Amino acid sequence: MTRPITVVTGGSRGIGAATCLRLAADGHDVAVGYVRDADAAEAVADGVRAAGGRSVTVRVDTSVEADVERLFDIAEQRLGPVTGLVNNAGVTSPLGRLADADPADLRRVVDVNLLGTLLCSRRAAQLMTARGGGVIVNVSSAAATLGSPGEYVHYAATKAAVDALTLGLAKELGPDGVRVNAVAPGVIDTEIHAAGGDPNRAHRAAATIPLRRPGRAEEIAAAVAWLMSPDASYATGAVLRVSGGR
Repeated sequence: MTRPITVVTGGSRGIGAATCLRLAADGHDVAVGYVRDADAAEAVADGVRAAGGRSVTVRVDTSVEADVERLFDIAEQRLGPVTGLVNNAGVTSPLGRLADADPADLRRVVDVNLLGTLLCSRRAAQLMTARGGGVIVNVSSAAATLGSPGEYVHYAATKAAVDALTLGLAKELGPDGVRVNAVAPGVIDTEIHAAGGDPNRAHRAAATIPLRRPGRAEEIAAAVAWLMSPDASYATGAVLRVSGGR
């Protein structure tokens, strides 16, 4: 059988990196999209190859249409017809109340988390509908339903929009044989908290989580991998919450 060929945005670290490696272990060839750290992306690609897959790294700002076009073009040129997309690229901003947020930070969060997901989904839809099949998995957040007051309500708002996109696009592309789902992680122990100015946030939050610990990137990758797999062949329009009960 032909190996699935999957594009993973934000694939150089955290949930994205874990997803690339898990998909490779499950038999995927992987295009690793990254925005800054070329060395980290290449390390992930090496891990994909060590697991028996082919891999290519592509620098991409998902909020820029030309970058998104180039990402998919290189993936198809180097690996073959893209069969899957994991919309993982996302950003936060310094934690705090919306009233105190910098408008530039608001715009960047919306541009990457929502517009970037829309642009990548649009390109994937163009390719997949023409071929009669494919899988898209969006990385949302439990924040979409919790709101994240006092931390980043703008981030939560973009993830709520990603949930709406997941449902609408699943209905739109279902007749074309394309499945669209999302995973909504809770508090996961990754570098994203340091980027928001609070590197210990994940462990401080443990007391508010029913399982009493933050999640691991590999646990989210496992959920993504299931939604990408034939075992989830009748799942579309679903938002799978993986949040330790929060």
